[in-house]
Amino acid sequence: MSESGASKPLVAPGQGVGLLDVFRRRYLLNLLTRKELRVRYRGSILGLFWSYVKPAFQLIVFYIAMGKFLGLDKTKPDYLIYLFSGIVMINFFTEVFSNATRSVVRNGDLVKKIYLPRELFPVSSVTVAIVHLIPQMVILVFVAILYGWEPGPLNLLAGLLAIVVVMVAGLGLGLMFAAWNVLYRDAENFVDLVQMAATWMCPVLYTWDKVANVLHGFWWTLYQANPLTGAVELAHYALWLPAGDVRDKFPHGGALMPDHFGMYTIVAVVGSAVLLGLGQFVFRRLEGRFAQEV
Repeated sequence: MSESGASKPLVAPGQGVGLLDVFRRRYLLNLLTRKELRVRYRGSILGLFWSYVKPAFQLIVFYIAMGKFLGLDKTKPDYLIYLFSGIVMINFFTEVFSNATRSVVRNGDLVKKIYLPRELFPVSSVTVAIVHLIPQMVILVFVAILYGWEPGPLNLLAGLLAIVVVMVAGLGLGLMFAAWNVLYRDAENFVDLVQMAATWMCPVLYTWDKVANVLHGFWWTLYQANPLTGAVELAHYALWLPAGDVRDKFPHGGALMPDHFGMYTIVAVVGSAVLLGLGQFVFRRLEGRFAQEV
């Protein structure tokens, strides 16, 4: 053995360095992403076009129910953009969270037969969700332009940050629940409950000021500290606030965003990072049992 080879530390088989292994094996991530897309749309006529159909149908239903029946389109300028931007963020989160939770169990055959970084499965769910997010964002930006959208650098930065916060928070929770789901299939049912509640836990259908009239003190702070709430408000700041009617009626935009909006944005970023770290910790602690339990 060469001197350089002898100096390399020995590593026990099956041990990795967590999410860093995903970046080192990007070719495997690419293969898993393609496999997930092929399996999802196998036998489908519309295929990826469902990425347009589902959010469009959801938007129409919510806009008629909340905008027309409850009259929110009369009290909130450009309510369609407000609603659409929130729906896109929540859909992105629910897809990342749900698919990441089920990813290890769905790939049980691979887990039992060969070793590869287990984090590849939840992360591939994120990349698939990004593939579905792109056409939704294209349509959302196009509609916003029709409404007179004129963003500045801060608005564009806020939009990018909203996507990052949702992605990181969803992956963190997905890693955590993917590990628990291997041991206890009840995790999937809990995730389904979170999916149902996610749209109502953030200012997507309603506006933040309605919550401020009901929640006070600690409960209002807790509501604002939710990373999803911060991400949705960032999306509003990016896509809804620079729209024509909103900009003309409220030229400074201050009354349209919650108090201490900047501080809660930082809380959302930090909170999502904490969720990712916690998710990686739980995943690493339990992954040794995956092959036996999956």
